[in-house]
Amino acid sequence: MSNQVNREIVVENLIKRYGDFAAVKGVSFKVESGEIFGFLGPNGAGKSTTVSMLTTLSLPTEGRATVGGYDVVSQAAEVRRIAGVALQEVGIDPLMKAMELLTIQCQTFGMSRKQAQGRAHELLDLVKLSAFMDRRVGKYSGGMRRRLDLALALAHEPEVLFLDEPTTGLDPASRRDIWEEVRRLNTRLGITIFLTTQYLEEADLLANRIAIINNGVIAAEGTPQALKAQLGSESINLTFGDADSVTRAEAELAEMVERTQVDHHTLRLYLSHAANAVPAVVNRVQSVGLVLQSLTLTQPTLDDVFLKVTGERLETKDAPQPAKGSRSRMARAS
Repeated sequence: MSNQVNREIVVENLIKRYGDFAAVKGVSFKVESGEIFGFLGPNGAGKSTTVSMLTTLSLPTEGRATVGGYDVVSQAAEVRRIAGVALQEVGIDPLMKAMELLTIQCQTFGMSRKQAQGRAHELLDLVKLSAFMDRRVGKYSGGMRRRLDLALALAHEPEVLFLDEPTTGLDPASRRDIWEEVRRLNTRLGITIFLTTQYLEEADLLANRIAIINNGVIAAEGTPQALKAQLGSESINLTFGDADSVTRAEAELAEMVERTQVDHHTLRLYLSHAANAVPAVVNRVQSVGLVLQSLTLTQPTLDDVFLKVTGERLETKDAPQPAKGSRSRMARAS
């Protein structure tokens, strides 16, 4: 008989309705034990609603989900015992110190004060905050706060960890520190990590598999490599000075390629052996009097996948937003 710990998340036809509105419409997926699973989606797609059901913060209308083998409705207490949750916005008293916070957190899970202090020291070492254990949390940087959030979520040694946008608003260096921390937690402790993020680069680097939810349903699921491979082609990216030039270029070039995508002032042309087609594309653009600002050649990215399956880019709170009129369109060679 196997003694292997169940760290799976299994979701079967999960539905959440608010009156006549269905926020989640029959979602199903499985997260394997010890996996980092990225969960992406535009605002309002049903991402947060799904996470709230998996973490027992709200009840499903229909369907079933288990975390670590425990049903999120009938065994909610067991789910909370084996799952850790690091939410994006956590109310932490800025006057308290990390050691104090972690000791209190551990005691809430039934540890004695001595046990709690010992566990707090372990956690501070794990997230590399031991040198700052006596500094008031209000003096912490954003990256240090996020690492403390991780430590608090790990107080009771969870089997499954839910991370809600753990690097939103952080500078690039702090973001990389959190990425490294997430990798270490997964590798060192074998924790299953359910990661919601608004950064496609983050999902690409960290996640073993990802799912993209859109309009309450799973629009795409697989490894980052497989999802990118489904696009099948390299892209020639043409940037122009205005939207009208992009529209004219798309009309001229659509018949030469497998498909096109337009995003702001950039036209992406997808086709096999794209590098070989660059001279012909440039000649056609010049022949109709259009002026290129730049041309790049790229492999498919998760950004391309997201744009294809949702029709929009994954908007971030600390990045410029695309101009109105940004769109995705399929064009087949005739």
